[in-house]
Amino acid sequence: MPSLSPASVVAALRAAGCVFAEDEARLILTAARTPDELAAMVDRRVAGLPLEHVVGWAEFRGLRVTVEPGVFVPRRRTEFLVEQALAHAPDASVVVDLCCGSGAVGAALAAALDGVELHAADIDPAATRCARRNVAAFGGHVHTGDLFAALPDAVRGRVDILAANVPYVPTGEVGLLPAEAREHEPLVALDGGTDGLDILRAVAAGAPDWLAPGGCLFVETSERQLPSAVEEFTRAGLETRSAASEESYANVVIGVRTAAPVRS
Repeated sequence: MPSLSPASVVAALRAAGCVFAEDEARLILTAARTPDELAAMVDRRVAGLPLEHVVGWAEFRGLRVTVEPGVFVPRRRTEFLVEQALAHAPDASVVVDLCCGSGAVGAALAAALDGVELHAADIDPAATRCARRNVAAFGGHVHTGDLFAALPDAVRGRVDILAANVPYVPTGEVGLLPAEAREHEPLVALDGGTDGLDILRAVAAGAPDWLAPGGCLFVETSERQLPSAVEEFTRAGLETRSAASEESYANVVIGVRTAAPVRS
């Protein structure tokens, strides 16, 4: 089969509605190893598969993060959560990436911190299978299970950074998401319940048991949900603040455990 030319790849992507057809074409042409693979990748992208699933990776804070079909694609705006975590806990030694998806957040934190003990957890086995590939270079441990139930008890009370990129789309608004997300990413990584805050509430409530004194919880949310999210953190007994990036359209709630752990 004759190889597609760069111009024909651009034309096919543009016809399919890809806004950045030239940039996407360059990535696909670089990733494809054979003419047949190139044709198949173009076909998958034209059919609506996310570009990251087509090429098999996403860029996140300078890392090439493996992203398999059916796994949540890390958003560039979530780099702001990583930046906040590093700014607030630059000497962290124990990091947990909860609702880890591909493990991009945990990998980015481990890449920036020296010799960190990293744990990543997700309820979706497809996500944790992918995360293992992304955190292996940092000696990360990956666990499959529901939120804190997935973590080893030895981590309890020792976590300096608890990063949780929880799903926060209200159930009634999932259908309004771009087709790439709603058709190709797992619902469990998108749907945050009636008001979008169900998982955030559970994480905030459980965090104090797992954070070290002075340890910080970081959760991304929407601007609309921010006041309610701050209230949930405060209710959990965390010293709470928020941060926003207009450039990234990102909002992060930050909760600090100030009290010493209670030992029985």
